Amino acid sequence: MKNVDELLKKYEQRKDEIKKRLQEFKKVFSQDDKRIFSELAFCLCTPQSKATAAWNAISALNKNNLLFAGTEQQIQPFLNTVRFNENKSKNIVLAREMFTKDEGLKIKQKLSEFGSNQMEMRELLVENVMGLGMKEASHFLRNIGMGNELAILDRHILKNLYEYGAIEEIPKTVTEKKYLEIEHKMKHFASRIGIPFEELDLLLWAEETGYIFK
Repeated sequence: MKNVDELLKKYEQRKDEIKKRLQEFKKVFSQDDKRIFSELAFCLCTPQSKATAAWNAISALNKNNLLFAGTEQQIQPFLNTVRFNENKSKNIVLAREMFTKDEGLKIKQKLSEFGSNQMEMRELLVENVMGLGMKEASHFLRNIGMGNELAILDRHILKNLYEYGAIEEIPKTVTEKKYLEIEHKMKHFASRIGIPFEELDLLLWAEETGYIFK
């Protein structure tokens, strides 16, 4: 087991960087629909793939003007650094169609219609966006400044929650019920050690990867 005191020391070292990153997330929703959709497409690409590879792929699609106009076949080659690129290119196009109205992309308007309750917003995203599970929906909402109450339970976070004694085991599969259970335990752990919940996620991710990303 890892020593929580060591985690607290690492938090002191990284907290300014973490707070700055979270402030950057909170400014994203004030940007245009294309910026918001880029974050959604990124989160659609992250399952079983490196976050940096997923973001590089989305950046390349943006640079080549394909993220908002490309077909599945045009998008797929740009996702060759992420797993399941065929399914993910299809999911990006389906999500784009879902959030597009006659006058163009309207993802901010649609999200506003979902309400302000983060748990409910996540649930609606999971129900309506193909390829978006609890983790990806939480990740997306956090990245646009609307997910400070949500946990992003990827393998890095689960591993560290276990090693710091916040959870009893790393589940082989994470059902929605199990996700909510671990999320609750993570909140309790954050409160117990005195690290803000939304900051703990980035701290644990950096603990495993060595850097703070998104």
